Amino acid sequence: MSKITTELLLERAVPRSTRLRKIETLNLSKLQLKTGDLDPRLFSRLRHLQKLDLSDNLLDKFPNSLTLPDLRVLNCSNNKLEDVTALKQFPLLEELTYENNVYLTLNDDYKVIFLLQNLRLLNGKDITKLANQVRRVNSRKLTSKVTAHWEKFFRDKLPEKHTAEQVKSIKKKFLKSVQTNVVYGPSSLSEFTRWRVKMIAEEFLANSLGLESNSDTEAEEKMDESEEESTESPREAAEDVAQVVHIYAPLETTGAVSGSITPSKRKRNNSKSSPGKKRSKTQANTEEEAAEDVSAEPLHFLQCHSKGNSREDFKTQLWSCVFEPVLDSGARKDPIVSSSRTVATCGGESVCLIDCETGTVLKKYKVATEEFFSVAWTTLTMVINDSRKKAHNILAAAGRRGIVKLIHVAADFCYGEIKAHKKPIATVCFSPAQETHLFTASYDKRIALWDIGIPDCDYNFKASQLLVLEAVSIPLRIALVPTCPEQYLLAGCEGGCFAWNIKLDKGQKSRPFEAIFQFPDEESVTTSHRVDGLAFLNDDVVVSKSSKPGCIYLWSWSRSFDAKGKGCQRTMSAVILAELEWSTTDMSYLTLSTCPAKEYVFCGDEKGSVWMYNLSTYTTAWGSAKGKRSERRISPTQILQWPELRVNGEQPLEILVNNVVADPAFTYLVVLTSVNITAIWKKS
Repeated sequence: MSKITTELLLERAVPRSTRLRKIETLNLSKLQLKTGDLDPRLFSRLRHLQKLDLSDNLLDKFPNSLTLPDLRVLNCSNNKLEDVTALKQFPLLEELTYENNVYLTLNDDYKVIFLLQNLRLLNGKDITKLANQVRRVNSRKLTSKVTAHWEKFFRDKLPEKHTAEQVKSIKKKFLKSVQTNVVYGPSSLSEFTRWRVKMIAEEFLANSLGLESNSDTEAEEKMDESEEESTESPREAAEDVAQVVHIYAPLETTGAVSGSITPSKRKRNNSKSSPGKKRSKTQANTEEEAAEDVSAEPLHFLQCHSKGNSREDFKTQLWSCVFEPVLDSGARKDPIVSSSRTVATCGGESVCLIDCETGTVLKKYKVATEEFFSVAWTTLTMVINDSRKKAHNILAAAGRRGIVKLIHVAADFCYGEIKAHKKPIATVCFSPAQETHLFTASYDKRIALWDIGIPDCDYNFKASQLLVLEAVSIPLRIALVPTCPEQYLLAGCEGGCFAWNIKLDKGQKSRPFEAIFQFPDEESVTTSHRVDGLAFLNDDVVVSKSSKPGCIYLWSWSRSFDAKGKGCQRTMSAVILAELEWSTTDMSYLTLSTCPAKEYVFCGDEKGSVWMYNLSTYTTAWGSAKGKRSERRISPTQILQWPELRVNGEQPLEILVNNVVADPAFTYLVVLTSVNITAIWKKS
């Protein structure tokens, strides 16, 4: 039953009224209204309504036939509006406010300015001059370009005596071509331009050739899934959150683990201390293994990266996740509080933002022809419309197409892209020293350094390539040396572990590697091995995982790399500090991560388990000048085992943990799998 009744409308009228047809001002704010609550039959009786306040509700769109012929002022701020084209039904509208609707962008401003010819104020600002540009100058330019495109490429393709089928075919091809190729204005307005071009092209066909025009501008054009995404359309569709939640709801669990069971009803610690056997409390505190076990519980199991939103998709691989940094400048200096509880994950055709505590998918971005492999955050200080500077988090996402997508998350807007490589991008990372510097590592055996620039208030930006690092094999993981992030970069590659000098004051733009590191291999040493896991535990200790089964190395950067030597492509022996005992699988690409503030290393395995190593009792000894190598392999502090999770009544046969990442405070642990399931654990 709708929340809106005749009685409510009469009560919320300003002033109160006894007849609907007499109401001129109506306040329906803060009623938790959804689109379905706006009953056109009831609203059609508000014939003289001039001012309507729908702010602070849950509206995602407007019904097409509210029939408010005299409406002049509309406030729909703080809703969830995704589209503005339905507002064309209020042709007399003069003042419109829709601030804090995160799905609306600059493109929507231009659409509504064009559709509402009487509009004077938009979000409190006079738009008279801009309206003239949008409604007249912009339209003239685009009409000229559309006409020229027809004359040059399509006029001669339509026979003088043509059939209805030929007309239909030429119309479809022309509309597709003109939207792809007619470009005007800044890239940040490409969605609006494409929308207007389609409208103008349909009018042109109707007037010139007598072809029927589709004048319904509410239904925004959407590309077929089989078509490649247009490079002129940077904004990706944001999925409705409720729909995403519905998609992963069918996941079932047995025993004590369930996304819907409260933590108090779960097993408090679904883990074991070492492979094959449990350590007693005494064993756990003997010798160098004095670290206490961590009590962790599984919070959520999410299936939110499904191809085509299919509930049956348990094949999409999930690859990368990273926690969003906090925006408070003071907090950013403290590594313990340098991230929120929001994590970005990627896999398949989508990137998701998840609230780890609630398990809510806050946002979802999709590109139907992409497979995302990596995501990374940076914080840019941008100038907003009123000339004030403000910090904003920007998410970079990249994958199989070799293109980096740049997403302003708060505005829910993919404002641009960088065509970084012609082959897939394996991983990306931002420099901690330069907020606009982005490294991209590709299957083309190159690592590129980009300056992505800072977008202006209209999202215009300029990206430039600063450096190209030549690798002899595909780079899989990259890490900047913490003590000198503007000078050296380390990369784990298909053919070994390499280091480059990345200092920009050197004249050479394309550079070979400066060092390759060799590691123990049974009775000898070798440089030739796949390094598919790489991270720094602290300023000096590197953690790397190679194709050698059952082993993760910890080694010293400062003692291994000789910066004083001359020449490039030198072979250096990695000074091993310790080996971590890990799975004996020969499965590749199960990467590792670290939590430097808590001195933890994490790595998943081929059985869905997470191996955790608390190394706080070792790092002091390793940091001394005479720090010796640990003589024996260090066993995991704990192994979090994959619970008895059932999908459609059955337990998945093979669950690989591709990646596992903790937030800096080690409150949450996010586990990405090979079966399209994101598992979130919480330390209790």
